[in-house]
Amino acid sequence: MSSGTAGWSCFRGLSASNNRNREDSWFKSLFVRKVDPRKDAHSHLLAKKEDNNLYKIQFHNVKPECLEAYNKLCDEVLPSIHAEQNYPCELVGTWNTWYGEQDQAVHLWRYRGGYPALTEVMNKLKNNKDFLEYRKERGKMLLSRRNQLLLEFSFWNEPVPRDGPNIYELRSYQLRPGTMIEWGNYWARAISYRQHNREAVGGFFSQIGDLYMVHHLWAYKDLQSREDTRNAAWQHEGWDEVVYYTVPLIQHMESRIMIPLKASPLQ
Repeated sequence: MSSGTAGWSCFRGLSASNNRNREDSWFKSLFVRKVDPRKDAHSHLLAKKEDNNLYKIQFHNVKPECLEAYNKLCDEVLPSIHAEQNYPCELVGTWNTWYGEQDQAVHLWRYRGGYPALTEVMNKLKNNKDFLEYRKERGKMLLSRRNQLLLEFSFWNEPVPRDGPNIYELRSYQLRPGTMIEWGNYWARAISYRQHNREAVGGFFSQIGDLYMVHHLWAYKDLQSREDTRNAAWQHEGWDEVVYYTVPLIQHMESRIMIPLKASPLQ
């Protein structure tokens, strides 16, 4: 056999093998739980139906020299809003970014009752002298701030207070427009691979703010625990397929390692 003929035979063998691999992956993908995106809004298809919870995530970039004073102010004021029974809102967690964007605070709020609850709280805070003073002092310490309104995925845990000490990882994914349903279909199965060390805290997708944005919140004892837990996921059959199919859906991704403030229910 000539070298040219041998080369062509090798190429055909590799091509056939690649085709079989793609066919196998396509066949396995048929068994992922599917949501039909044509029948309803994505938020109705992916969000929890038994709860009417709305979440707000806030990102505050603090002047470096003001971070300690900012944290002290938050520890003094935010728990009072959380504890006010006339406000249908709860502080889920409050953190400083340890690795990622520096001198940043992240706050996550839950509004039980959806948009009407958010509106009610905002109207009441306009007449709360302590909050108005807090906002005034806070404004002196900030470089910038932004927020997003979120819904929680139906297949994720609802965030509940937990004892520490823990570190938290907020993994944020900017998806390609039109791919949220596909992402939800794969992660509905994938979340079962990431529950063994109670690391899954909450999963959310944006409604207002940056759109097609997904946030996954994880808890670990330390950075080594994070490394070990993430590596262990690869030992579960099917995890590699989830990664294979979801990575192409992502335009941009970011990871923050965060340390909870004293006032945070998630410690």
